[in-house]
Amino acid sequence: MNVMHRHRIGAAFSAADEYDRHAPVQHIVARGLASRIAVLPLPSRPRILEIGCGTGFLTEAIMAQGMEADWYITDISPQMLQRCRKRVGEAPDRRFCLLDGEYGEPEEMATFDLICSSLAMQWFDDQGAALSRLLGWLRPGGHCIFTTLGSDTFKEWRAAHRLAGLHPGTPDFMTVAQIAAMDPGSAQEPPNILRYVEHHDSALHFMRSLKAIGASTARDRHRPLKPAQIRKVMRNFETGGAAVTYEVATCHHMRSMSDRR
Repeated sequence: MNVMHRHRIGAAFSAADEYDRHAPVQHIVARGLASRIAVLPLPSRPRILEIGCGTGFLTEAIMAQGMEADWYITDISPQMLQRCRKRVGEAPDRRFCLLDGEYGEPEEMATFDLICSSLAMQWFDDQGAALSRLLGWLRPGGHCIFTTLGSDTFKEWRAAHRLAGLHPGTPDFMTVAQIAAMDPGSAQEPPNILRYVEHHDSALHFMRSLKAIGASTARDRHRPLKPAQIRKVMRNFETGGAAVTYEVATCHHMRSMSDRR
């Protein structure tokens, strides 16, 4: 783990004061994931662990389904955790805790009936290894369902860099094939892939929106572009229509009754 890079990611999300206003795709994806969770065969009062709650889009959407549960709501950012707490409110059945979902452990280790996460795991160093670890936190028969970003995400921004002969700082998201290969023995179905196109007024608007949602942290060891280079990329992006694709994979895994991990 690159501790400094991890810190930069957490700091960027902590500073995302206008996240809700600039995250329409994230909101849509959270609502869709909540609808899938609502039909899972869960106990009448499941123990739920949410990884990367952000400002509470998924938390709120699941609660709106009327599900009674014991919640363990977590995020790597204390500021995001506080915003989620403010959105859904305090209650005896809700614990809000700081947690690095990839490397940390819940303060009170226990098995969960459901582990869920919406558009957080793409920031992990190794999603496959993290998934295997999360499955170990489930009770036998428990479910892990999450959304993550695929490699076609921001393909238009990448193309604008290629036209300029440059390499973008955008993280290298996993391909659909790589996502499908994560812990195949526990997968309940192939990943469901949806693509959303987000239109922007300009390249500057896109860049500012990424910063506003805390998603502007460049991949590790990326060297920032010079002003003339970034201006060329911005012109290419605007010529191409100033729109970006989000490739969203919804993944559903389950810990089998015989799993000894």
